[in-house]
Amino acid sequence: MSEPDKPLISFADIPTAIGLLSRLPVHTDGKRGAAAAWAFPLVGLITGTIAAASAWVLLASGLSASLTAGVALVIMITITGAMHEDGLADTVDGLWGGWDKMRRLEIMKDSHIGAYGVIALVLSLLLRWTALTALAEAGMLPVALIAVAALSRAPMVVMMARMPHARDGGLSASVGRVDLKTAIIAVGIASIIAIILLGWAGITAMIAVLIAGLICGLIAQRKIGGQTGDVLGATQQITEIAALLAITTALT
Repeated sequence: MSEPDKPLISFADIPTAIGLLSRLPVHTDGKRGAAAAWAFPLVGLITGTIAAASAWVLLASGLSASLTAGVALVIMITITGAMHEDGLADTVDGLWGGWDKMRRLEIMKDSHIGAYGVIALVLSLLLRWTALTALAEAGMLPVALIAVAALSRAPMVVMMARMPHARDGGLSASVGRVDLKTAIIAVGIASIIAIILLGWAGITAMIAVLIAGLICGLIAQRKIGGQTGDVLGATQQITEIAALLAITTALT
């Protein structure tokens, strides 16, 4: 639960969330920790807007849909410092490379990447690039980038609120446990952004994110008994892919 002396929302939470989830230069004391998680979708909004603006300029300049999609993907990864991609690789390596909880957590903490992690990264980049190319060809790339970036960060907050920490240390544990009200606010913000930008396609994307996030949570709970920072990053990646595929399907 939130501490009694802490307001549910503070404007200072936005730079705190930006500092946690991106490499953008911000000044924050980070004191509110988990209380700032409601702003995670806003970090997606900011990240997605930067990539969307760049994509719009490139498309208007005559760059092809596939190249624009690739550049947008590079921009998103650069802004976040590839932290979510790193989480995906570590999570897949650990969950499928170890035979018990302790060994899986040990592998996830190892900085080296294994075959499972490499395959996961290649498939993630390929699926995202293909979907973004299709959205660029449909004239939906800028709004989709923003909506998906916001939507895919909401499940992270829900996991932090509903799942225990699988290990005592690590980024997720250091941030702290999220209050359920904070998670509800995050989901609400992400949903509003998606519906405003995408309409019915946004609702389709929300359903896809819900299902993908639930599956990620169930797998993590079964294999390591909770969530870690790597699991949160992997969930962001998987729900982003799910949302992009859902939007692309809705447009066909």
